[in-house]
Amino acid sequence: MYRLSEKGERIQEMFDSIAPRYDFLNRVLSFGIDRKWRLFAVNQIKFSTNGRILDVATGTGDVALVIAARTPATVSIVGVDFSREMVELGKEKIRNSPYAQRITMEVAPCEAIPFPEESFDSVTIAFGIRNVVDRLQGLKEMQRVLKPGGRVVILEFSTPCSNLFRALYYFYFLRVLPVIGGLFSKFSAYKYLPDSVLEFPSREEFKNLMAKAGFRNLSHYDLTGGIATVYVGEK
Repeated sequence: MYRLSEKGERIQEMFDSIAPRYDFLNRVLSFGIDRKWRLFAVNQIKFSTNGRILDVATGTGDVALVIAARTPATVSIVGVDFSREMVELGKEKIRNSPYAQRITMEVAPCEAIPFPEESFDSVTIAFGIRNVVDRLQGLKEMQRVLKPGGRVVILEFSTPCSNLFRALYYFYFLRVLPVIGGLFSKFSAYKYLPDSVLEFPSREEFKNLMAKAGFRNLSHYDLTGGIATVYVGEK
């Protein structure tokens, strides 16, 4: 059984603690743009009739629900997340959705995905890869469970390309966002968010890491001036 590192356990505990306000703050802090980012990412997936799609770091199931809405009823979706509190909230959300029969959720870390190799047509992960302590291992696991020709789609925050936009973004991200987050949830968690984004590798560095994990045909798409980036790779 995979054991999280001390850092991983701290991040897990943090997400457990902010789970009740997580969806609400996602909408508020991103001004609702996060929905468009998720939709763009989901539009990059591949699937087959009676196929399966895995959503890693699924949180409360937002991406899993978008996948269900954008795929035929014959496609099933599995969500995994290392935060039990997030998964429990996600299960309740899915029970109340039109897609309850197509989506299942389990508690599991990205570094140890509990499924056999070559199980899924596509694997998605939205705003979760930066929270994976051993990113290379996490990417290798996603590559392992993909079918040959399958696709990984990774949505993550990134640094805007324009100097002026970057300055405005940093002011909001580093000064305003943690304060708003702290009013409704836990300040330290929303201080961690910008810190983890600034620590994340550049676009080319991250694609090199994906290549090291075995992905090919790599590409990336910058969204909203580079606030977020979608990375796509294939097995």
